[in-house]
Amino acid sequence: MASVASSEPCDCLIEAGFVVPIEPQGVVLEDHAVAISGDRIAAVLPIDQARVRFVPEQTVRRPDAAIMPGLVNAHTHNPMTLLRGIADDLPLMEWLQNHVWPIEASVVEPKFVADGVTLAIAEMLRGGVTCVNENYFFPDVQAAVYHRYGIRAAVGLPIIDFATVWAKTADEYFDRACEVHDQWRDDAMITTTFAPHAPYSVSDANFERIRMLSDQLNLPIHLHLHETPQEIADSMAQHGQRPMARLERLGLISSNLIAVHMTQLTEGEIHLCAERGVSVVHCPESNLKLASGLCPVAALQRAGVNLAIGTDGCASNNDLDMLGETRTAALLAKGVAGDATALDAASALRAATWGGARALGLLDTIGSIEPGKQADLICVDLGAVETQPLHNVLSQLVYAADRRCVTDVWIAGRRKLAERNLVDIDHATVVANTRQWRARIAASRR
Repeated sequence: MASVASSEPCDCLIEAGFVVPIEPQGVVLEDHAVAISGDRIAAVLPIDQARVRFVPEQTVRRPDAAIMPGLVNAHTHNPMTLLRGIADDLPLMEWLQNHVWPIEASVVEPKFVADGVTLAIAEMLRGGVTCVNENYFFPDVQAAVYHRYGIRAAVGLPIIDFATVWAKTADEYFDRACEVHDQWRDDAMITTTFAPHAPYSVSDANFERIRMLSDQLNLPIHLHLHETPQEIADSMAQHGQRPMARLERLGLISSNLIAVHMTQLTEGEIHLCAERGVSVVHCPESNLKLASGLCPVAALQRAGVNLAIGTDGCASNNDLDMLGETRTAALLAKGVAGDATALDAASALRAATWGGARALGLLDTIGSIEPGKQADLICVDLGAVETQPLHNVLSQLVYAADRRCVTDVWIAGRRKLAERNLVDIDHATVVANTRQWRARIAASRR
């Protein structure tokens, strides 16, 4: 046995009843530990071996918990957290055109974005989310806030065919997009994507320009696509093609495409996604709430399409609860397919972690617990009465646990949640600031 003098130092040793590494899929390691050195995972090994091999600066013992990779929220509009509960129970286009867009025109500014993102960060950390794929205005402000709090984020560079508070013309949208990309392109925690809003709000010319820049810069394209039957009908009337056929004509159906929602798909479109390496982000609760349609998850799985999970924004969900979203995704997939084996627990957890990392081009960095990867980790307590008896760890994580079971969060080796307490964020300040926005938003609607 090695002596203490020959043991390796590490910053933190997390000992847990279970480690769920995600890769390989479906594996649960009992009585294991994860060692963190700097911002990376140093080792995954049985607890007794870890105590011999490492001399940690800190030890966290969670005998009733599962350690798993941080959840990747693969599609959201986090500044819209400040619009939670606005104009509920309406169909998508009425909700968007008659309520959300007019309110945004009145209140959206850099401070709105910064405060909305801060509120979202607090909520996400308490639910085990360590990485987010963002899509909203003022991406420069978003990136600065995520960077300030040490949150991993892919920040969308918005492109839309009409004037907004962010830009007025196509040239301005693209110029500002390139500026934000250049500012953050070497950052370890912040990446960027092109974020054209949707096929019905972006012209052929702008899509072609996005494709050219995406190829040059190797940036993903984060796009709402095939979200509603109306989108399909309008595209047929205007372009004589379904939206995916139009994007195929324009050269956008590729491994760079992150296609969000995808509730209206033919078998041919599903196989095209598989063939081209498109990632699909399933947002089940938003789709249900807006009655937009149902994503054919089981068919996508069978075809081999990479599947990720997102909450969408709080204005259409109304939360950022990725454990809850993952459970809904698994249940809905079974109902849509008429197949109780569709999107089983192991596959659902993989979509919420590994699948999101792959969609964002971050699979070498995050998405599974493997030595050398970034230490983006969460502990989920499974010791409460609500998760007992513990026959199957993966099943309990998906079908019984909820975000209140998340006790601890690390991002790049830094602890962000400790025993349910936020480390870097003052809860009372966030709530007080949010209440000021509630009053301002209410006044804008009078």
